[in-house]
Amino acid sequence: MKQELYIFLTALSYYTRIPIPRRIPYKQSYLNSSTRYFPLIGCITGCFGFGVYWLASLVFGPVTGILFSIAATVLLTGAFHEDGFADVCDGFGGGWTKERILEIMKDSRLGTYGTTGLMLILAFKFSALLQLSGIIMPDSVTRALMFIVPHTISRFTAVGVLYSYPYARTDDSKSKPIAEELKTSNLLLAALFAFIPLFLLAAITKNPWFLFVIIPLYIVKLSMGRYFYKWIGGYTGDCLGAVQQVAEVICYLFFIIVWKFS
Repeated sequence: MKQELYIFLTALSYYTRIPIPRRIPYKQSYLNSSTRYFPLIGCITGCFGFGVYWLASLVFGPVTGILFSIAATVLLTGAFHEDGFADVCDGFGGGWTKERILEIMKDSRLGTYGTTGLMLILAFKFSALLQLSGIIMPDSVTRALMFIVPHTISRFTAVGVLYSYPYARTDDSKSKPIAEELKTSNLLLAALFAFIPLFLLAAITKNPWFLFVIIPLYIVKLSMGRYFYKWIGGYTGDCLGAVQQVAEVICYLFFIIVWKFS
């Protein structure tokens, strides 16, 4: 039980800026196993984002509340996934060989492709969340789940890429420990944390159409995974961040469609 707690706290420290006790030992095996808690970290992030939205919207209204919410989740995660998305935009936008793509993605500087991509992905998030906040929802629990589910299920989509494709880098990248020997048991536990909020959303709203979000997310996983494999022979940590960001936006857009047409 203590070891499992250490693994969860390792996940918390790696994927967020939430401080953990200094006495928690660091092991690469903990970091590798921490992937199982990636969707749970998404749940924590989504809850935090909704809490900030709820408080800010009471004072400033829903539009400013959404901006506060997005800023809060970015600060909580240290822009971990947004940075990966921007690096992927730069790397695949400016590179034409595996070596050049990997070199650009490792560069800490932000280029035109990355800047444009980051602006667009944040704009999509803001626009979609604004539409969702304007839709009449039956209760506050449903509204909270609209914030939480995209964070959990999008992270599981990234875990799916990690499970299905090889790691592309041969150097000693900081993301390499999470890429080694992802066990099926870890994948199943990650799925449990990812799908419980989704099933709750479908049950509370009595709308099973929400469950069909797994179809476009599977397409995201398959298409982006194959694209990365074609160009660089697998994925990197930046690629996983890009998958998470795209999957999160797809969730928001899918939920808008469900609310409007089902």
